[in-house]
Amino acid sequence: MKHRPKIFTWHIHGSYLFYLSQGNYDIYIPVKPEKTEGYYGRGKTFNFGPNVIELPSDQVKYHRFDVILFQTNQNYLTDQFEILSEEQRSLPQIYLEHDPPREHPVNTRHIVNDPAVTLVHVTHFNKLMWDNNETPALVIEHGVTQPGVSYTGKFNKGIVVINNLPSRGRLLGLDVFLEVRKHIPLDLVGMGTGELGLGEVLHPQLPEFISQYRFFFNPIRYTSLGLAVCEAMMIGIPTVGLATTELATVIDNGHSGYVHTDINYLIDKMQLLLQDAEHARQLGANGRETASLKFNISRFTHQWEQLFLAVINKQLHLLITE
Repeated sequence: MKHRPKIFTWHIHGSYLFYLSQGNYDIYIPVKPEKTEGYYGRGKTFNFGPNVIELPSDQVKYHRFDVILFQTNQNYLTDQFEILSEEQRSLPQIYLEHDPPREHPVNTRHIVNDPAVTLVHVTHFNKLMWDNNETPALVIEHGVTQPGVSYTGKFNKGIVVINNLPSRGRLLGLDVFLEVRKHIPLDLVGMGTGELGLGEVLHPQLPEFISQYRFFFNPIRYTSLGLAVCEAMMIGIPTVGLATTELATVIDNGHSGYVHTDINYLIDKMQLLLQDAEHARQLGANGRETASLKFNISRFTHQWEQLFLAVINKQLHLLITE
């Protein structure tokens, strides 16, 4: 294939789209004046390069693409039939699943059940837990760019980065956050933090902001591995969190951070990090080394490039290994 692959998708997760756009392909996203979900366009938060191209939603059907990339059930069940032509709907299709199953952790069948579609999970935990039906499934783990800032840890407290935590409840660990904050000084940032937090810090400013905190705390019970965790580790901030979902495989306990299912254990370790800044610095440095290897942006974009070419050339079998 001589031209750069042309990928059509929707703007669903801005930070993921930003990292995805670091690869050698062009990404086309639809935009509507009312900016409904998936139709935001480039927006102003992320410093997208010229390879992220807006198309008015009513003009999408007149353009040529190589791959259609779905990211939500809405994209797959409804959006494609509203804005794509019949010819475009026959193009190679990939469904990027960002989350673990919600209805039941092990007995939920994925919405996609089509051997002609490729299902991509962002963690091995997610792939393990979903019933992937007859759809070929693989994992492309997160990749994030080097932040260009260094950890200082000068604020003797922890930082939590979660959007809409008050309204998302136990799933994202609202009760865990509230319990821990009785014992440990914690700041919360994100959209919709309400009275619990400091409000939103835009993604480009987030690395410098959180680098000043002694540790990063992730109270989320059940979710994918958050990009905020990957970004914090890449900065060199020691990470503390629940030993659930994929995070249990990412943090080496006592080496790059602390994970456990016992909240009291985590509180004890947070107190240790507050008391011993050098220990926190060493754990953060180890975590940064792990992140530089595991979440390498070049590895991430290379895997996506290989996948796009494989589905375009009908050679997916060369990538799928069970």
